Amino acid sequence: MERACPPLPDQALARALHLLASASTGRRLIGLVGPPGAGKSTVAELLLAALDARHPGVAQVVPMDGYHLAQAELVRLGRAQRKGAPDTFDAAGFAALLARIRSGGPATIYAPEFRRAIEEPIANAVPVHPQTRLVITEGNYLLMGEPGDGGWGEVRGQLDEVWFVDVDPALRLARLIARHERFGRSPEAARAWVMDTDEPNARAIEATRHRADWCLAWE
Repeated sequence: MERACPPLPDQALARALHLLASASTGRRLIGLVGPPGAGKSTVAELLLAALDARHPGVAQVVPMDGYHLAQAELVRLGRAQRKGAPDTFDAAGFAALLARIRSGGPATIYAPEFRRAIEEPIANAVPVHPQTRLVITEGNYLLMGEPGDGGWGEVRGQLDEVWFVDVDPALRLARLIARHERFGRSPEAARAWVMDTDEPNARAIEATRHRADWCLAWE
């Protein structure tokens, strides 16, 4: 039987509402970071739903994964077997999108999203409307790099808060393997991909935990 999704911690909504209250003008951005399988996208959707219940239309989720390089480009670069590693994303493009979102303006801004069913990013799939005041972004590498590096290091400066999503390692691995199986890998191939590709990335992400503003314990 599939494990029931735990509720959003009260403190997460309280922090988001406090940040929203500080946005009398302009936008605020929250980043959710953590290793693969931590539950970042689930937390983001729960937070969005909780905010919508109080202030409809005030928030939007913009995932980092929309900036995956296309499969054909990964093949050309020789990185297809490391898909999901830091250098398999357009980090500079993601940072530029966040800067554009932060600056606001009268026009709707469109962000890409990653479709796991086809393992490709889709352009202009996520609208950020002019009235949106809080944007939640989630991804693995929000705390990587250093300012001025032209890539991941430019992301942190666009975010008002970054929360590290912390989960039991055994549960995280089980979720991750099950996810790969759902999208077509055999149990053996799923476990091999997790151990050879996802887990080295997870260790690098864990090393950035100290840069987060808050650690959100997740079940």
